[in-house]
Amino acid sequence: MASSSAVTYSLSPPAMPEACELCQRQGEALTKHHLIPKTRHNKPQVRKRFTRQQRLTQILWVCRPCHDHLHRCFSESELAARLYTKEALLAEAQIQEFIAWIGTRPSGFRPKSPHRRMKG
Repeated sequence: MASSSAVTYSLSPPAMPEACELCQRQGEALTKHHLIPKTRHNKPQVRKRFTRQQRLTQILWVCRPCHDHLHRCFSESELAARLYTKEALLAEAQIQEFIAWIGTRPSGFRPKSPHRRMKG
C-alpha cells in the first residue's frame, strides 16, 4: 500500500479543448501532437532532459492541417531539441504565417499537400 505522502503523477494527456491550440479554429477534429516526439522518447539525450511524465504528457491538441504543417516544417530531432513547448512553436515565423493563413479558412478546410518537404 502506498503511503499518503507518496507523490503520484498522472500519465494521461491533457483534456481535449474546444479548439485547436495553435490556430484556435473550432469544429475541427483534433489530434494529439507530442511536444517531445514519441520516436525520440528512448534516445539518451531526451531521457536525460525530460522525465517520463513530461515525455508522455507534454501534448498539444491540434487540427490536422496544423499537425501536418508542424511535421512538414521541422524534423523530430528539432522538435525534441528546441520546439518542445507551445510558446516555442508559436515563436516560429513559419508557424505564425501558417496560423494567420489557416485562420482565414473555414472549419473543415484542408490545404493541399505540397510536393516537397520544407525541412532545411
